[in-house]
Amino acid sequence: MIHVQQFRELIIKPTLEHMGLYSRSAENLLVGTALVESRLEYLKQLRGGPALSVYQIEPTTHDDIWRSFLTFSPHLRDKTVELLSHRATMREDKCSDLVGNLPYSTAIARLVYYRIPRALPESTDIPGLAQYWKKHYNTYLGKGDPLSFVEIYETYAR
Repeated sequence: MIHVQQFRELIIKPTLEHMGLYSRSAENLLVGTALVESRLEYLKQLRGGPALSVYQIEPTTHDDIWRSFLTFSPHLRDKTVELLSHRATMREDKCSDLVGNLPYSTAIARLVYYRIPRALPESTDIPGLAQYWKKHYNTYLGKGDPLSFVEIYETYAR
């Protein structure tokens, strides 16, 4: 497992600040998302699933962010492009950067939430953040459970 406080301080916060999308609520939501989705351990979904990165972002979600959101938000598109590795830029294979590029995958995970037209819960409302994650990230079809989000957050991120 990646050390949670280092992940928060060295990856999430600077990435969100770079994007101009920082808030303590967003930071806590992304910490919780990474913990509940992968335990900050897995970079590819277990049992052959398609999800990638510690945030377990599916390639279809990644591609949809680029196609239906970043295309219409030049400022955020430019900030996101700045996070891509040279390899991904040269090959025009942005999705491959989800695995080995933590700032890039953090930006994409934040954008999944950012395009939701509903305010984030307060940063201290961990059950509210868990519900937000379930509704807008894991969805009703996902196996995730808000109680698991709260439990893992309370265990590792407090």
